Amino acid sequence: MNPLTTSAFDLPDRLAAKAAPKLIAADERHFAAIAESLEQSAADLSDRLDTERRASGGIGQAAMDRDMEVYRLTARLRALRRFGLDLCLGRMVLADNSEPVYVGRLGLTDGAGRRLLLDWRSPAAEPFFGATHANPMGLASRRRYRWTRGRISDYWDEVFTSDGLAGHAALDDQSAFIASLGSSRSPRMRDVLGTVQADQDAIIRAGSSGALVVDGGPGTGKTVVALHRTAYLLYADPRLGHRRGGVLFVGPHQPYLAYVADVLPSLGEEGVQTCTLRDLVAEGATAAVEADPDVARLKSSANLVRAIDEAVRFYEEPPTRGMTVTTHWSDIWLSADDWAEAFDAPDPGTPHNEARDQIWAALLTILIDKHDGDAPTQLLRRSLLQNTELLTVFNRAWPLLEAADLVGDLWSVPAYLRKCAPWLSPDEVRKLQRPDAQAWTVSDLPLLDTARQRLGDPETSRRKRRHEVAVAAERERMTRVVDDLIAVADDEYGTGLVTMLRGEDFQDALVDEAALSHTDPDRLAGPFAHIVVDEAQELTDAEWQMLLLRCPSRSFTIVGDRAQARHGFTESWRERLERIGLDRINLASLTINYRTPEEVMVEAEPVIRAVLPDANVPTSIRSSGIPVVRGSAAELGSILDAWLVAHAEGTACVIGDPTFRATPRVRSLTPELAKGLEFDLVVLVDPDAFGEGVEGAVDRYVAMTRATQQLVLLTSS
Repeated sequence: MNPLTTSAFDLPDRLAAKAAPKLIAADERHFAAIAESLEQSAADLSDRLDTERRASGGIGQAAMDRDMEVYRLTARLRALRRFGLDLCLGRMVLADNSEPVYVGRLGLTDGAGRRLLLDWRSPAAEPFFGATHANPMGLASRRRYRWTRGRISDYWDEVFTSDGLAGHAALDDQSAFIASLGSSRSPRMRDVLGTVQADQDAIIRAGSSGALVVDGGPGTGKTVVALHRTAYLLYADPRLGHRRGGVLFVGPHQPYLAYVADVLPSLGEEGVQTCTLRDLVAEGATAAVEADPDVARLKSSANLVRAIDEAVRFYEEPPTRGMTVTTHWSDIWLSADDWAEAFDAPDPGTPHNEARDQIWAALLTILIDKHDGDAPTQLLRRSLLQNTELLTVFNRAWPLLEAADLVGDLWSVPAYLRKCAPWLSPDEVRKLQRPDAQAWTVSDLPLLDTARQRLGDPETSRRKRRHEVAVAAERERMTRVVDDLIAVADDEYGTGLVTMLRGEDFQDALVDEAALSHTDPDRLAGPFAHIVVDEAQELTDAEWQMLLLRCPSRSFTIVGDRAQARHGFTESWRERLERIGLDRINLASLTINYRTPEEVMVEAEPVIRAVLPDANVPTSIRSSGIPVVRGSAAELGSILDAWLVAHAEGTACVIGDPTFRATPRVRSLTPELAKGLEFDLVVLVDPDAFGEGVEGAVDRYVAMTRATQQLVLLTSS
């Protein structure tokens, strides 16, 4: 489409009045300018990208800078090509009747420096999302666009002042905009940036210091806030840029991550690491759910996680008796004090396995210093390295440890568990023992993660030695290169260049040790500058330790609903978070339900209030006009067939029937895996069978409130 000759608007016949030139002519002119600028920007970016790719990569920091620039240009170009004109979200007309200000996903200026689009995250764009009739924030009117296949299929105007009509606004009943929030869903979360509301935007733009808790019931936009806040913070807070740690986004399960996968890229952020808690630990992919709830409760305690430190210290005790170390030249007495001195050599916080090299080096230095004789140091060191008795004692006192072995020993050696966790009762110690110590469960993951962080990689020493060999080989190669250059320079350029080439600093600069890196860093190991956690009400104290380890700054966005906690959440957010180690805590609440129609909430509210009378049940502001249907499970097939025929678009979900096989437009999920998702039609099969007590009620409440249009409840009896 060429916007210079084709209208950016494609309004249906029922909205013909909105197509009047006096309402859209200014927009058409502005979109033509945007189209021209986008074309020129894309061409310029392509040229710059080609230039960067053809340029020499360099070494060290220069190579990193070049790669970062290629990444930045590529991401920007991809965003421009992905959206085109629909980068524009809407426009604001200020109360001073100045030119309209157009707000976009990204900022855009033309060749003359004229601002065509204001980045939605900039402070100047805040009124577009935050203005209300009670607080217009300096606006006379606001227009939001709905884009369909690259053209505007509808738009909504809101007027905030008595002279706002001077901007040629098309007045809508507010319910038309609210109704748009209930449009058909797809397998991926739809674009909602243009519909972010004032209460949500205020939270999105809150500062990043400390922990911000966003509490809200179903349909209040918690996930919208979590995702858009991630993009906003990366734009607005220079402390959180990718080079300064970046942001980690943690979701509840893989279907959720798949559902929201397009949102951050659509907001111009492609470098955010997203994961579930299972992804933080290698064993998470195959870990089973803990069968015994008492065992799960014991392992959920942060105290048991902290016992890992005691479990490691068990293997860090210096020998209490001295020994004679025999060399080819003399015997050297290594006292208990000498052992203690060597064991104190590692810097505080050094992982156990990585500290071995430092202790071993300190031990050798002590022995060499105590040697009384004229043996060459290098030969004496080689003799000590080959001393089997010394190595045996050292390995016993400070062995290399694997996290899986360490945690497995806790579940198979009762005496070891009692030593590391003396507060456990004999019955609790017995409960935690199991025949297959390494049959990992989800409840084991925080302990495995803590153990791995505390121990470090047992292969570090070997990789370090291989790295040193590679660096030495590269130095030798560069020495030969310099010798060849000197031979040429001596003949052609004189002694000045020869002196520079012989310089030690110059020769060191030729060897890029970073380029010889021996291992790829674990992208999820952190540290991160900020962590966003959705459905955070489900995290145990032990699981919180996994995230605290990765965020030393304690900068968090914590999104959840206490009433949707499957295992109960009787304390306040502040009480829970202070207990796990957070102290700077701010609370925000969302109370308006934009997603779930009133008909569904009337049915769902009594379900949760029966077990949680004070549940934060939000108020629905729209109605679908479709009543909740009850029927027999035998009708499932016919109900779905009828819905698919009547609805060419949208998605449905069957919850509670494990025998139902999913189709392209109908999912089949458990209540737990439906959390965080939304569907046009939700069919619950035997909801009373979801369970009793809080867990059963929460599962029913969560499942029911996934519906954005219609809810069907089926029973087998």
